Amino acid sequence: MAELSRTAIEQAIQQWTEPYLGMDLLTAGAVAEIATQDHRARIVLRLGFPVERYQEQLRAALVDALTSALPGIEVAVEVGWQVTSRAVQAKLKPLGNIRNIIAIASAKGGVGKSTVAANLALALAAEGARVGLLDADIYGPSQPRMMGVAGHRPQSPDGKHIAPLESYGVQVMSIGFLIEEDAPMVWRGPMVTQALTQLLNDTSWQDLDYLVVDLPPGTGDIQLTLAQRVPVSGAVVVTTPQDIATLDARKGIRMFQKVNVPVLGVIENMSIHVCSQCGHEENIFGEGGGKRLAQAEGVALIGSLPLDSRIREQADNGRPTVVAQPEDRLAELYRQAALRTAAQLSLLAAAPLSPFPRIVVED
Repeated sequence: MAELSRTAIEQAIQQWTEPYLGMDLLTAGAVAEIATQDHRARIVLRLGFPVERYQEQLRAALVDALTSALPGIEVAVEVGWQVTSRAVQAKLKPLGNIRNIIAIASAKGGVGKSTVAANLALALAAEGARVGLLDADIYGPSQPRMMGVAGHRPQSPDGKHIAPLESYGVQVMSIGFLIEEDAPMVWRGPMVTQALTQLLNDTSWQDLDYLVVDLPPGTGDIQLTLAQRVPVSGAVVVTTPQDIATLDARKGIRMFQKVNVPVLGVIENMSIHVCSQCGHEENIFGEGGGKRLAQAEGVALIGSLPLDSRIREQADNGRPTVVAQPEDRLAELYRQAALRTAAQLSLLAAAPLSPFPRIVVED
């Protein structure tokens, strides 16, 4: 065959769509280097999202795509990744020790948002990211139980900041660590918003790529506080398929749009029920509502997750699906949703670089 050219490699790369980015790697800016010699090619990828588990699958898929498009070539692909801060709301800047904050929201209760948030955080950690999980549901904190650390108390080594608890490689903070599990939070709105900002700012988060924030349902005080005071890189809206849920989810999407927080996409939870006895599948909450919502609002469908009793049992027992059965199909669905979330975030504009500090020399 004729000597391989860089142009031929670039054209072949552009013919293959990376499933999580939703575009080819060249257009996504993920190709750092291309080198050719005779009939051999070396390609270096630098992705903006974590791919520790996924990288072998990605490498194999790209090699297969290139050898199919250009028969007879030999391809070596190197895969690397680095998470950097994405742009946030005007007048705010990313927190120094948190590169990106991802809000997991639902405008309606009972759609499984907290379970989704826990599993997404664990899936991102499994891909090699440094991840934190902030339980922002002040009235109904559930992450301590889901993450297997209910009844534990965080420490304050300096008397000013609280060290987050760690569970399954994820840093976790919740108002649930500071109160009794069955104690009601009889607080008015200002107290709730103050508690949220203190949980965020007074926690000693340790160099996070992502802080996943599990918001309470609705579009009230906490959501507004998050939008006005917290530098959020992107939001994911969780819904179930039925019309009454997607109607509320649409309000959630538009709330984030109004406050200039990018919506990374929609997760359709409980999309199909799988009978634990016979395996029969049924769309008990309707079908395709999340997909239609995503299309109507011009955002990505991050994933469709089933209604399966194992997911509930594992969360109740403090071992969410991603860690309870890491090789199961259910865990794979959460990992795919996490990769798509991080990939969509990586496509957003990067945060502006901080200016050089002013240096003052004193006599």
